[in-house]
Amino acid sequence: MQAFKTKINQYIHELQKQVERRQREDGAFVFCFEGPMMTNAFLVMLLKAVDDPDHALIRQLAESIHSKQHADGSFSLYHDQTGHLTATVQGYCAMLASGRFQKDEPHMEKAAQYIRSKGGLKNVHFMTKWMLAVNGMHPWPFFYAPLSILLIPTYVPLHFYHLSAYARIHFVPMMIALNKRYTSQASFPSLSHLDENMSKNPFDWFMATEERASHHFLTYMRSYVAYDSRLDFFGYEAAKRFMFDRLEKDGTLYSYLSATIFMVYALMSLGYSPQHHTIQKAVKGMKKLITTCQGVMYAENSTSTVWDTALVSYAFQKAGKKPDHPIIVKSTSYLLNRQQMKKADWAIHNPHVAPGGFGFSDLNTNNPDCDDTQIALKAIHHAFAPVQWKRGLDWLLSMQNRDGGFSAFEKNQDHYLLRHIPLESAEDAAIDPSTPDITGRVLHLMGQEEKNVTTPSNRRKKEQCVKWLLNHQEKDGSWYGRWGVCYIYGTWAALTGLKAAGIPSTHPAVQKGCDFLKQIQREDGSFGESCKSSEVKTYVPLSFGTVVQTAWAAEALLQYKKPKDEAIVKAISFLVNQQHSKEAMHYPVGIGLPKQFYITYHSYPFVFPMMACSTFLDEMRRMNE
Repeated sequence: MQAFKTKINQYIHELQKQVERRQREDGAFVFCFEGPMMTNAFLVMLLKAVDDPDHALIRQLAESIHSKQHADGSFSLYHDQTGHLTATVQGYCAMLASGRFQKDEPHMEKAAQYIRSKGGLKNVHFMTKWMLAVNGMHPWPFFYAPLSILLIPTYVPLHFYHLSAYARIHFVPMMIALNKRYTSQASFPSLSHLDENMSKNPFDWFMATEERASHHFLTYMRSYVAYDSRLDFFGYEAAKRFMFDRLEKDGTLYSYLSATIFMVYALMSLGYSPQHHTIQKAVKGMKKLITTCQGVMYAENSTSTVWDTALVSYAFQKAGKKPDHPIIVKSTSYLLNRQQMKKADWAIHNPHVAPGGFGFSDLNTNNPDCDDTQIALKAIHHAFAPVQWKRGLDWLLSMQNRDGGFSAFEKNQDHYLLRHIPLESAEDAAIDPSTPDITGRVLHLMGQEEKNVTTPSNRRKKEQCVKWLLNHQEKDGSWYGRWGVCYIYGTWAALTGLKAAGIPSTHPAVQKGCDFLKQIQREDGSFGESCKSSEVKTYVPLSFGTVVQTAWAAEALLQYKKPKDEAIVKAISFLVNQQHSKEAMHYPVGIGLPKQFYITYHSYPFVFPMMACSTFLDEMRRMNE
């Protein structure tokens, strides 16, 4: 066992060495935030639409898209997916629009054949149909989106701010261009060879069934459409103000590439020239999001700098680095400089608390979230900045939902009508409900910082958190993780949170959770779960184990099992003894939107194995004391 511990220490040391060189002078740790090829594809089309002169960049982005194409012409969102229609349409249309590739090239013909074999464009995600429509490659639907919804006061039972933050920031520019039936003045290729009968039927366009669309939601919304002609001007002005009030200093909208692309088309639909300074600044800001991921040029949807820096700092401290170590001091300074000190949209549902949360990306000043705030507070030693730390904690705990759980961006964003909005994946995109992963991690912070959370009110919050988690365990003993893949992720977050809150190993929920993890462990000691789990809402195994999911499972089991437990030893052995494949290291275990946007966090293969192995060594020392 001593030789095993020595090997683990060497492994941790090697992980730290690889990470340390990534620290910027300002203390941040920078890793690629890699999603699907959608961002490259949309950016190529946008740059063509504004007649951007950097043709070399457009060609490079198109070539990066081509590098991800399968032999059959299709594109996938994750390794074990055989093909994905929307991703293939995105890749094909961007390659064609770029001018770098021609329709009659073999790989382009294969992509076109794949699209036709899947029924053409009818079943493509509505955001991609919108992107095709603004570029003249798909007809607009017979549909009008009443912008008067932005004028509805927030005391009305259903108003615009009941939509999730990430839905709002994309829907506003999308609604503007849709209503204007805007088509880019640039010349884009026809897609009639993919689909001769592109549908204008809104039920087809938004992939909504008529049964679902006849639900109370549409009945409720129709009452606003009748008034919108009289409120038309004010609705458009409110929509413009909504976007301009949320611009970041680099000109991007919420620092999201996708939302910024949509905003540029919305502004052009309102008569703005592509050369207008607002549009040019936005384009310049989007170009700054272009980086290299695993040797391939990639346009990040945003940076993940705050998230990655907090994770690295926390992992380093778990591995033994003291709060006064120069690396930790620098990262703490960076994080404190990114604490958000102004009220933003979150205050609409939570008006009586001072700001103090943390966001996800480097330039984010408008959109703090509970997940980034909890990990930033774990990374920042309380004594280093007690006033700012307390302010962050107060903001975070004030975001607890009425049901006792925590969601990502805003409070009590689970309006029952919006669960039935007639759009694909509405239950994942239109609302922001409590989730086991975020609830578990906030509970973990509360338990870990018990001495700083010891008010009667906070104790009640912790009890409500525990109750929510126990009430949301799946029948098989797992918990569902919304922002990671998926049941391993949620179970890790729940078990670490419950342990920090003092829930004993004898509790039936704990035993069921541990049993679930042991049952899904692979023979080589690893754990591997498919992104498909998030689509079918049940556990789907991979044919291989991933480094990150193995680390999550090992750390979860270490909360309640002895470190010499066979399952734990096998999992840690997999981490430290294997020469890991590219798939095992870089399978996308993050989720932006199920079925559409999966994320490879390039920091994860470093920080989570470091945490799991550090926990293992700590538990070994504790057992031998």
